[in-house]
Amino acid sequence: MSAYVLGFDEIDRTRLAVVGGKGANLGELSSIDGVRVPAGFCVTTEAYQAVVECDPEVGRLIDGLSGLAADDRAGIADACARLRAAVEGLPIPAGIEQDIVGHLAGLGGDDVPCAVRSSATAEDLPSSSFAGQQDTYLNVRGAASVVRDVRRCWASLFTDRAVAYRIKSGFDHRAVRVSVVVQRMVFPDAAGIMFTADPVTSNRRVLSIDAGFGLGEAMVSGLVNADTYRVREGRIIDKKVSVQTMELRASADGGTEERPIEAARQNVQTLSDERILQLETFGRRIEAHFGRPQDIEWGLADGVLHVLQSRPITTLYPIPAAHDGKNHVYMSYGHRQMMTDAFAPLGLSFFALLHEKLGRSAGTVAGNRFYKDMSHELTSPIARMVTLKSLGQVDVLMADALRTVLGRKEFVKDLAHGKTSVMDFGKGGPLPVARQYLKLGREDDARVVPELIAQNEATVEQLRRGIDGKSGDELFAYLIEDHDVLADLTFDPRSVAAAFVGIQSVNWVNKHMEAWLGEKNTADVIAQSAEHNVVAAMGLELLDLADVVRQYPAVMGYLEGAGRETFFAGLAALDGGAVVRRAFEEYLRKYGMHCPGDIDITRTRWSEDPTLLVPLILGNIRKFAPGERARKEQRGRADAEGMMNGLLERLRQLPGGSGKAKKAARQMSLVRHFIGYREYSKHALLLRLELYKRALLVEAGKLVAQGVIEEQEDVYFLSIEEFRNVVNTGQLDYALITERREAHETYQKLTPPRVITSEGEVISGEYDTGSLPEGALAGVAVSSGVVEGRARVVMRMEDAQVEEGDILVTVFTDPSWSPLFVSVKGVVMEVGGVMTHGAVVAREYGLPAVVGVEDATKRIKDGQLIRLNGGEGYVQLLPDS
Repeated sequence: MSAYVLGFDEIDRTRLAVVGGKGANLGELSSIDGVRVPAGFCVTTEAYQAVVECDPEVGRLIDGLSGLAADDRAGIADACARLRAAVEGLPIPAGIEQDIVGHLAGLGGDDVPCAVRSSATAEDLPSSSFAGQQDTYLNVRGAASVVRDVRRCWASLFTDRAVAYRIKSGFDHRAVRVSVVVQRMVFPDAAGIMFTADPVTSNRRVLSIDAGFGLGEAMVSGLVNADTYRVREGRIIDKKVSVQTMELRASADGGTEERPIEAARQNVQTLSDERILQLETFGRRIEAHFGRPQDIEWGLADGVLHVLQSRPITTLYPIPAAHDGKNHVYMSYGHRQMMTDAFAPLGLSFFALLHEKLGRSAGTVAGNRFYKDMSHELTSPIARMVTLKSLGQVDVLMADALRTVLGRKEFVKDLAHGKTSVMDFGKGGPLPVARQYLKLGREDDARVVPELIAQNEATVEQLRRGIDGKSGDELFAYLIEDHDVLADLTFDPRSVAAAFVGIQSVNWVNKHMEAWLGEKNTADVIAQSAEHNVVAAMGLELLDLADVVRQYPAVMGYLEGAGRETFFAGLAALDGGAVVRRAFEEYLRKYGMHCPGDIDITRTRWSEDPTLLVPLILGNIRKFAPGERARKEQRGRADAEGMMNGLLERLRQLPGGSGKAKKAARQMSLVRHFIGYREYSKHALLLRLELYKRALLVEAGKLVAQGVIEEQEDVYFLSIEEFRNVVNTGQLDYALITERREAHETYQKLTPPRVITSEGEVISGEYDTGSLPEGALAGVAVSSGVVEGRARVVMRMEDAQVEEGDILVTVFTDPSWSPLFVSVKGVVMEVGGVMTHGAVVAREYGLPAVVGVEDATKRIKDGQLIRLNGGEGYVQLLPDS
């Protein structure tokens, strides 16, 4: 067996490193019974390495790519042009050339027409396709031409687009090598692409075929519009026949040429129904072999179907698991929790443990995210009504997507039935909560929320003392046992009722003030500067910290370049350093357990890396004068009092106004006393997670010292029980860490759907846009007011660079984003509802806000002038003045 050239019969998926993704897939395809693949061979990556990488000049040019940025087009173009020229000029050793010529003879002789295609080692993989990044040459004749095009394929590893793509994707240029596929050319009468999952809806039971006359490259290049056929389980469910006026055919002297299609064929269906169903059979057979949906290239020549290539579809979101043969509908838990990022496995495990202690299921995991099976709720009339109403408060698009599912009568007919969780209020059921709700609403006691907070913080202090000194198996047992305490606190009837009182009083005020006075969203103002809102306080107290820092110029200069590991040590020698350190540590003591995505225990908390707060602090110093925290609170209280007094005065003028004003005054008082507690339950969880994590990282440090793992963060890719077992045994197969880390990186790149069915279909909700201005981006109104400003599109809070008058545009926010809210004039989010964290904090700060704006971070450009209407729920893109 040659190290430099391998026939397809010598190749399977284990040879990926030497033949690349495309070559490995062709070897696998060739082994499937009943699937015809044109014969061929691969010039291996070892040949590439021997010729290209071993050349000193080429090696120097490859290393020179490492300093380029993905957006440096001119630099990339210049470097790539020099590299390609150098590679195409390299001589190929006689031994390699003889291997190529010998395998060509096996295909039918020196003059056999061939397709010569590049096959990179990072191409056509389950995690990233890299499709189209390197070159292909068709109808190549003669050994000299094939050898020339092998060299050109090697050089195409350094096209501008390929290099920019690798830089953007984080691939090392030397870690990606290229094999070259040489395959006997098929001259099809028709060709195309087949997706074994619908590329539009992601439904795994629907197969989609694109078909056109001549070579399939005509469709890839956009030369023709293809027919499209959709097939489900042996039945053609949709056909779109396109007008085709041109086709791509082989040229007599090599290469390809465009030819006009005669009039009689221009409107004819490319494939017969029989051929369409035959292709579906082939597609399902290939999909079964690879074990996942495939993107398949095919050609029909002389009445025979040939499979030319198959690669995994990398954009599909994984289907949550179900094993009962019934239809299911899954809702994204992350969209409800304002954390749509993928969890690391340890984070998944802790989240599942909490729900187990709560007597609930955290749901099924797909793409390292939790999905809740809503099938049982949708099949129960009462649960369905309650579910859709409550979801409307959290995510309107999710609720609408579930209504869309209910319209699929055939699908709903086979929907799974079972116990619903709508009325799940813990071990005692809903009655204790209901009794407390009525009691708290009747008494309106301002001492209740402070008492609940003190009760929780006392248990946190007990945890702090109890966890101290524990290690090994004793530590894990203690953490698991503490989740019982956490579960009891979460389902404490008085605590649950207090949160409900705040939410329902807001709803009451908004509903009745609109009905009685025609005023919308009045509770937005009434809730400003409400008591005991830990999330709002977190942002406001960062203004106080900025006021401490601003007094010491040396500290300000230091913070701009401070490092994580030496953050506090570096303050010691500076004027004011000790004062700033004390202020910082006090802030972190109160709020350091927060960070973006903080319900995943593996996320880096502010207490672990205080530098995450530095851009916000320096931004506050630039934007605000000293004392801004007090001014904001005073303005909020004054606005709230003014709104309440004005509304009550107007109510008294109405018929029966005295009674209406009395009821409204009580509900407004409940808003002031209880709405802040809505944000405390998550903070209470994070207080414990921070202590858990500190103790676990000590155990991880011991494993590093023992040589069991390479770095502390490796334990993030273990479950709690796996972590516990490794600590107890000192044994770990490190390949598990590598595998899970790679899978997690892949999942992070996927966009999780709000709603997905057991067929894999992604269901998207829609807004009623009939009353909106033309071209407006629809969303949900969550905090009233109209503002104009420059959009600042921010994907990660630590990257935020906001200026005076900016409007924040992001995917989602959680409580950790509240310090950024004090610096902007409005908020637009892709995810959220009326009662989600971002909406509550926006109202607290008096910021107009719209949430649920689909693809806002893509449709709105950074720096673009926009108008945000937080009362009507839309965003307008404005021309620059």
